Amino acid sequence: MILKHYFVEKIAHSSYMLMGEKVCAVVDPSRDVDTYLEEAKKRGLRITHILETHLHADFVSGHVELAEKTGAKIYMPKSAEAVFQHVGIEEGDEFYIEDMKINVIETPGHTPEHISYIVTDTGRGDDPIGVFVGDTLFVGDVGRPDLFPNRADELARKLYDSLFNKLMSLPDFCEVYPAHGAGSLCGKSMGAKYMTTIGYERKYNPVLQVKNMDLFIKTLTENMPGAPDHFSRSSKINALGPKPISKLPQMKILKPEEFQKASENDSVIVVDVRSYHAFGGLHIPQSYNLDSTGNLPTFAGWVLPPEKDILLVAETLDIAKEAVLWMQRVGIDNTIGFLEGGLHSWAALGLPVSYVKQI
Repeated sequence: MILKHYFVEKIAHSSYMLMGEKVCAVVDPSRDVDTYLEEAKKRGLRITHILETHLHADFVSGHVELAEKTGAKIYMPKSAEAVFQHVGIEEGDEFYIEDMKINVIETPGHTPEHISYIVTDTGRGDDPIGVFVGDTLFVGDVGRPDLFPNRADELARKLYDSLFNKLMSLPDFCEVYPAHGAGSLCGKSMGAKYMTTIGYERKYNPVLQVKNMDLFIKTLTENMPGAPDHFSRSSKINALGPKPISKLPQMKILKPEEFQKASENDSVIVVDVRSYHAFGGLHIPQSYNLDSTGNLPTFAGWVLPPEKDILLVAETLDIAKEAVLWMQRVGIDNTIGFLEGGLHSWAALGLPVSYVKQI
């Protein structure tokens, strides 16, 4: 058994490849799946299993595209009621990936349909070596139960059971593989480490020291940071089956006059991903500014109207392409054009500009 961890900055997303001698699984994959395909090819492995712990709210998963490109089966909670082809699984289910035994336990709380995968490397022993916990348990924190506002108390109660009666029943040496790290809004205050153990969290996770259920619920449902608007949208996209990135509309390179004409359509917005200082000095009137060096995906998901097409202003085409990928990771798929030559080419033609006074 070989485990490889991947971490996507800005959305603080962890995914994993669980590898045997000839086949492997990908757990909670990112939307852009080429990294997994390249790793499998390099190692001479076939990707046969795609394991999802829940319907992710903070990012769009790559499960559908990865399945299309590899023929792998998607394993998801049966209660998620996903509409694409998948294997619906529930508490008590068991399957093997070579000599790695996977046991499924239901761990609702962060979301109603959440499951975790307990892994036993039977070639080494009979005890579990690790557990993929999704957003149920983090390093120094636990998943937030308030993404369904009218069900926060109910889900916090279920999370209590998932943590104390299920995950904490695993041995101390069992490794914990969460789907997020520090910087994610799926919890309050995650630690900077990517992985942990049941024993360490049992002893040092501050939330797990709150054994009284009523106090636990109060602790989890008070003073929680706001959830960006795209959380509910991404969850629905993941249930319906995201479009593969390769099949999304391609961003066209537009000359300033073409860009101006396209921007006059009411269904279009202009998004400028240059720095705040550059934007303040000169920008296209009515454009949004989301600095590509900051937390672009989270703020894009928070403020951009999802029904609008996007025209992009960036310093270079490469920066624009990177910005498009960050937005696609949170389900904003409709970038249709890039301003050729950047704002300098726009201003050189005497087209309308504005500025913001800065101190």
